[in-house]
Amino acid sequence: MAYYDLAARVRDKKGKEAAKRLRRGKRIPAIFYGPNAGSLMLTVDSSALKTIMNQTAGENIILRLQIESDKGTDTRMVILKELITDPIKDNYVHVDFHEISMDKKLTVNVPIRLINTPVGVANGGILQHVKREMAISCLPNKLVDFIEVDVSNLNIGDSIHFHDITLPEGITSVEEEKFTVAVVIPPSIAAVEEAVEKKEEEGEEAEEKAAEPEAGAEEGPRKDRTYKKGSEGE
Repeated sequence: MAYYDLAARVRDKKGKEAAKRLRRGKRIPAIFYGPNAGSLMLTVDSSALKTIMNQTAGENIILRLQIESDKGTDTRMVILKELITDPIKDNYVHVDFHEISMDKKLTVNVPIRLINTPVGVANGGILQHVKREMAISCLPNKLVDFIEVDVSNLNIGDSIHFHDITLPEGITSVEEEKFTVAVVIPPSIAAVEEAVEKKEEEGEEAEEKAAEPEAGAEEGPRKDRTYKKGSEGE
C-alpha cells in the first residue's frame, strides 16, 4: 500500500474565528492524536490534502505527516481517521490524524468488491450484496484498499459468507464468520421484496398527504429548518 507525504504546522489558536482565518488562507485545522504525545493542534494545506485524496482508491489512507514547529520538523506515521467536508461548497473543513506504529496491527473496515457474474444470474436469479464492508486486522504495510470476492460460481440459492473469503497473506478477518456477504435469490423472491417496498412507499406518501393541512385551513407557526454542517473543529 502506498504512503503519502503531507506537511503540517503546529497551531496555537483555536475556535471558529481562527478556523475561518485558516480557511481563507487555503489551510484547514487538523488534530493529531498519538498514544505517547497526546494530541496536537495542527494546520494542513487543503490543496495538498485534496491532491492526496484524489490519488487514493481506498478509505484507509496512511501518511507520513511532517509536523513543523519551533523545534524543527518531526515525522510521524498516521492514518487519516476523519475528514469533514462542507456539503454545500465541497471544501474540506477539518481533518483528524491518528498516529500508528508500523509494527503493530490495525483493525479497520475495507470495502468488499464482488467480481464476475454469478451463473445464477444467467439463470434468472438476482445477486444481492448483503455486506459491503469487512473488518480486518493487519500490519500497516499489509493494508489493502478493498477485498475482492469472486461470485461467478454462485447459483440460485447459493451464498458466500465471511468464512468463505480467502484473504491476502498477513490479513485476518475480525467479522462473525457465518455472516452472509452475497447471495443469489430466485426472481420470485426479488419480485415480492420489490412489491413490499412499493407498498411501504405508497403508505408513507399517504401518511404525508394526510398530514398536510386542507385548503383554507390555518397552519400553525412555521419552523424554519436549519441544516447543520460539520463542526468547525478546534
